[in-house]
Amino acid sequence: MARRRGGPAAASATAVASPAVVGTVAVMALVYYSTLFVFLDHWLGLGTPAGAAHAAAVSLAVAACFFAFVCAAAADPGSVPASFAPDAEAAQGQGLKSRYCDKCCMFKPPRSHHCKVCKRCVLKMDHHCVWINNCVGYGNYKAFIICVLNATIGSLYSFVIFLCDLLLKEHEFHILSVKMVYILAGVLLFFLSLTIGSLLCWHIYLLCHNMTTIEYREAVRAKWLAKKSGQKYRHRFDLGARKNIQMILGPNILCWLCPTATGHLKDGTEFQITNN
Repeated sequence: MARRRGGPAAASATAVASPAVVGTVAVMALVYYSTLFVFLDHWLGLGTPAGAAHAAAVSLAVAACFFAFVCAAAADPGSVPASFAPDAEAAQGQGLKSRYCDKCCMFKPPRSHHCKVCKRCVLKMDHHCVWINNCVGYGNYKAFIICVLNATIGSLYSFVIFLCDLLLKEHEFHILSVKMVYILAGVLLFFLSLTIGSLLCWHIYLLCHNMTTIEYREAVRAKWLAKKSGQKYRHRFDLGARKNIQMILGPNILCWLCPTATGHLKDGTEFQITNN
């Protein structure tokens, strides 16, 4: 009989207890505190209208990032239903093959993969993210990409405030502790802005092409083979940028930035393919 390892409850509990999750939250708290109570307070003063407005904007960005982070870390990325049975005729008509996972002892739907860390198959698996200690898959990809978006906005905003304070105000850099705080903060904020921003650009590309990180790697060879044979390659699940985005973020643009607005998601075992 088919059996499934590592249920969603176990995955969520592991994510919450992970040192990586605690460390990520600690970095959020450090950036938030230093931005408001060190750089912004020294630059404009938190008691001024401009300072209070910036403080509210930073707080909103950090709160939105933290909420999406919790959603991505605690949510089930997508478990293969125990009752799933592949439709051989439908799969063959779409050019797909029925796949069997020897580790989970069950069939897995298209775009599903077995995660060695979570020890189970994940629907439309993108990758296992160490920072949320959870797989990124069909069930939590929206929360993940919104978290990355908010983190990019927050880190860039903090970096701009840091630069304004650094360049527009005088500092007692002859004091070693003050100099070290600004050096370390500048390096951290620059690194966060660059890496998280790059990650956001990468996932926007994947989002617009309805592609996962795993599928992109597979597509590299497929493109090479198609080019070699004089054909044009197109990802079979690429339905056009607009429809691809709506499949992940939802049909209502007003709900795109809400990580819990996932009512448009189905069971994650079937996907529409392009006719081209």
